Amino acid sequence: MENEEITSSVSNSGGGEGSLDRLLPVVTTGLSPRKRTTSQCKSEPPLLRTSKRTIYTAGRPPWYNEHGAQSKEAFVIGLCGGSASGKTTVARKIIEALDVPWVVLLSMDSFYKVLSPDQQTMAASNDYNFDHPDAFDFDLLSHTLRKLKQGKSVKIPVYDFTTHGRQKEWKTVYGASVIIFEGIMAFADKKLLQLLDMKIFVDTDSDIRLVRRLRRDITDRGRDIEGVIKQYNKFVKPAFEQYIEPTMRLADIVVPRGGGNMVAIDLIVQHVHSQLEERKLRWDIAALASAHQAQPLPQTLSVLDSTPQVKGMHTIIRNKETSRDEFIFYSKRLMRLLIERALSFLPSQVHLVQTPQGEDYEGRTFDGRRITGVSILRAGETMEPALRAVCKDVRIGKILIQTNQDTGEPELHYLRLPKEISEDHVILMDCTVSTGAAAMMAVRVLLDHDVQENKILLVSLLMAEMGVHSVAYAFPQVKIITTAVDKKVNDLFHIIPGIGNFGDRYFGTDAPPDWSDDEMDEPSY
Repeated sequence: MENEEITSSVSNSGGGEGSLDRLLPVVTTGLSPRKRTTSQCKSEPPLLRTSKRTIYTAGRPPWYNEHGAQSKEAFVIGLCGGSASGKTTVARKIIEALDVPWVVLLSMDSFYKVLSPDQQTMAASNDYNFDHPDAFDFDLLSHTLRKLKQGKSVKIPVYDFTTHGRQKEWKTVYGASVIIFEGIMAFADKKLLQLLDMKIFVDTDSDIRLVRRLRRDITDRGRDIEGVIKQYNKFVKPAFEQYIEPTMRLADIVVPRGGGNMVAIDLIVQHVHSQLEERKLRWDIAALASAHQAQPLPQTLSVLDSTPQVKGMHTIIRNKETSRDEFIFYSKRLMRLLIERALSFLPSQVHLVQTPQGEDYEGRTFDGRRITGVSILRAGETMEPALRAVCKDVRIGKILIQTNQDTGEPELHYLRLPKEISEDHVILMDCTVSTGAAAMMAVRVLLDHDVQENKILLVSLLMAEMGVHSVAYAFPQVKIITTAVDKKVNDLFHIIPGIGNFGDRYFGTDAPPDWSDDEMDEPSY
């Protein structure tokens, strides 16, 4: 993790002067430990259902152009306010009113620092101030939010309030059309402020906030009313006055009364919509189609020799009259040949062995850490048995990329990758590649997980020239292996002459009337 240096002379337990540069003066009193056991990154669960639609909070659209480069950044909203001011309620009202499909809600609660043994002792005696700026890991927080804004994957810590440490397993989250970042110290750091496109302060009357804390702490945490009021007066109120309230002047919009103020929320939503329209986070298929016309096929492409056997199998699987059983049988034969061809491009080194006759034999062995297969669901999953048949104990990951029917954009909906994949050689499997958009997105996801570009091999039974050029131009170090390349793609992005909808022919399902080689459950852009 790359951390930028941030220096601070303020500590949790000592005195000192401070300002809004890093933040405000120190409060020397401490807050009592929180009763909740773990932090909740509010990108979980991955679905947020509203009255209008389902909001995906664990995926992301393809924010890169036909060259594989970053196109536009996400729109980041910062929500600040005192404890129990209604920040999360405002965030959810904004999400529902925005009606955009990809949103991440990020909470500061995930970024508390791991306490030292001395600080653990202070926390046990209620002398550690969890509302102090130094209680948060601003280095990690700014780094994480910056990567999310760029549309890259991040890992979010899960903070355990019982041990005051981070759990071993972190959550992987992706950027989105809109990122809402909320916390009591959301405006507390200059680096964070520079990442926020809109700053909102939720201003709720202190009596209302106190009532909410009373209800929450008495009902949910089993505390008595006297203890809650004592903590509020001694710790929470001074912290708000000295740390949080002064940052209100940094806000672009102040929302009185929290989530009940629909007039303010409507104005916020209108502004965000206008900003999203200006950014035009759209996948440009036309640019993909025209970028590489009349260009020779790239050197990174390897096509199986068109032997009579290979040509004969293509004849069978391309024939619309072929039965499903025969289609599956000959597809599997081609897949096995394709995987064997792909393995020949993996690095190898000389390996000397002794034969049963006692003679030395100079052979070859794989020169890498590990081989991992990743299938693009659903059609790419049919290639997994061929890979398993020739690679013993190979690890398999899965990516689901669906086409948005309103915008035509590929969108990431599901991802399961093996752990520690960054040093692996990855065989990325999809049965047909038309425009290359889904394949490009899958490669981008692998790169986001630190897989090296020159260790990715894209294998496909059939590709269109357009898809080959798109992938090769965007990612010139990715090796592309296929059994055949067809020249044309029609207006519906069907490969011509093509093979039909591979997933439907293989699984025996019916293709919709407007299917394309890039359809939602057979994502082969």
